[in-house]
Amino acid sequence: MASTQAGAGIGIANLPNQRHAIASKKGSALTMMIAGESGLGKTTFINTLFTTTIKAPKNHKRRFNKTTEKTVEIEIIRAELEEKQFNVKLSVIDTPGFGDYTNNRDSWMPIIDFIDDQHESYMRQDQQPKRQELSDMRVHCCLYFIRPTGHTLKPLDIEVMKRLGTRVNLIPVIAKADTMTPTDLHKFKKRILEVIAAQNIQCYTFPLESDDEASTKRNMSIMAAMPFSIIGSTDDVLTHDGRTVKGRQYSWGVAEVENEDHCDFKKLRQLLIRTHMLDLIHSTEETHYETYRRAQMETRKIGEPKVKTVTNPKWKEEEEALRKRFTEQVRLEENRFRSWEQQLIAERDRLNKDLEAEHSHIKALEAELESMQVGLSPKRK
Repeated sequence: MASTQAGAGIGIANLPNQRHAIASKKGSALTMMIAGESGLGKTTFINTLFTTTIKAPKNHKRRFNKTTEKTVEIEIIRAELEEKQFNVKLSVIDTPGFGDYTNNRDSWMPIIDFIDDQHESYMRQDQQPKRQELSDMRVHCCLYFIRPTGHTLKPLDIEVMKRLGTRVNLIPVIAKADTMTPTDLHKFKKRILEVIAAQNIQCYTFPLESDDEASTKRNMSIMAAMPFSIIGSTDDVLTHDGRTVKGRQYSWGVAEVENEDHCDFKKLRQLLIRTHMLDLIHSTEETHYETYRRAQMETRKIGEPKVKTVTNPKWKEEEEALRKRFTEQVRLEENRFRSWEQQLIAERDRLNKDLEAEHSHIKALEAELESMQVGLSPKRK
């Protein structure tokens, strides 16, 4: 194909402006999942990130009023944000109940199923003859909140992150960074990165190189901060030098949300909103969705429904409880039947002995009668 220099006045250079106009008119949609244990500030972080109340804070008095049913819920919060006449339809997927119990076996399945179900729903719509206004709830990124223990990732964290990393743009986040010293936080980050590499956990990455040097440095700075340590707060506090900032007030000073010396909140916000939102959306479309679609098309015919296996942990526990109860009931019934059998055998033996005794008594009576008859008979002369 021949390549020539376009002359002046054709208008090819105006295509980016056209794209900008179309994007500004259409807006964008972002679906973000937040996962992690309760009490790590996920709700506060979302409200801090978008500087508005996306989700109402939870009632902390009811946090530990758990039911006996170990279930992980999927909660969807929708909001529409506008800035400089550009609209973003935001969907936040919360996962209350995850990691809140002693036995968290398979507790990640509702989360994994939800992500897969959104790919499945979009694929089924895309196969229809009419494809206008497709409902798209594919998850563009998952912020996985890690408890700031200072040690390393827990086994539950490793298992969940392994499964999430192959399905969604996974971004690990260290919650409540203000509870650790800078030295301990640095060591904690290093241990997490070592585990991620050793366990082959796939986290979100993006191209570092850019057309200008400033963007390249910014990208390298953002990537170097992963896993991101964050402080969440929607409260305005006054610093010692008279500034009003978002942060948390302590006796020793103020932990500022947007101070890069205190946490990585600004870098994470840049990644999610200001610099790489479109990359999150495109990588979901081109990588994770295509991986799912390809895997399904290799094993299914077009239009064939997906065969879902019952993997709900709650159902598994109920099935196990029913199995144990059934086994126990069978055992009790078997014991009762054995007891009845022993009683019947004993009764049979008693009746046989009584019958033998009666038979012996009758024989004795017959012998006595015969003897009497012999004694009474007349003697022959």
